[in-house]
Amino acid sequence: MTYKYPDSVLMIFCKAPIPGQVKTRLIPELTAEQAAELHIELGIKTLQRATLNSLCPVQLWCAPNADHDFFTASKAAYSLALKQQQGADLGERMSRAFCSALAEYSHALLIGCDCPSLTGQDLEQALTALSQGNEVVLAPAEDGGYVLIGLNRPHPELFDNVPWGTELVLGQTRSRIERYKLRHHELSEQWDLDTPGDLERYRRLQNNRT
Repeated sequence: MTYKYPDSVLMIFCKAPIPGQVKTRLIPELTAEQAAELHIELGIKTLQRATLNSLCPVQLWCAPNADHDFFTASKAAYSLALKQQQGADLGERMSRAFCSALAEYSHALLIGCDCPSLTGQDLEQALTALSQGNEVVLAPAEDGGYVLIGLNRPHPELFDNVPWGTELVLGQTRSRIERYKLRHHELSEQWDLDTPGDLERYRRLQNNRT
């Protein structure tokens, strides 16, 4: 495989699609089984975007482990590496993933699998920004978090003691970037799919594409 950015890697964080353990904020709008099916649908779309233009190697970082059929099927379908998330909270899992990836690659991006607005063009813009010497790349989210972060070397200070899942994440991250004087680049604002309102927005988007 020939990649446009062979010295970079894209990490995708994804939970196993177990009913009752994914997209729980959409229940009871959806049943637990429907929420898990939506999680699979979003995951597949993310993997398709990530691998479409052969930008860079892709790693699927799995939780709680890499044993689920969805993960093994994804590995076969998209020629990606499976990794297991490790850490007590999201910040520690992200920080450890970056340490692992940046021991092997010069640049690393991390995304989730529930951001329908993130495009292949966004991913390429992020990789370009890292290759141009930016130390951090962020894609801010409308809800006060972020849907993508990219680094050229580990920065555990960006992940330690952050109130994950709240509207404070982006502001705190920006403050730390400023405090540590890290050269950074931000992509356009995105949105992820967490709430029934987000689900309605996603369905409208899908209807407009068909």
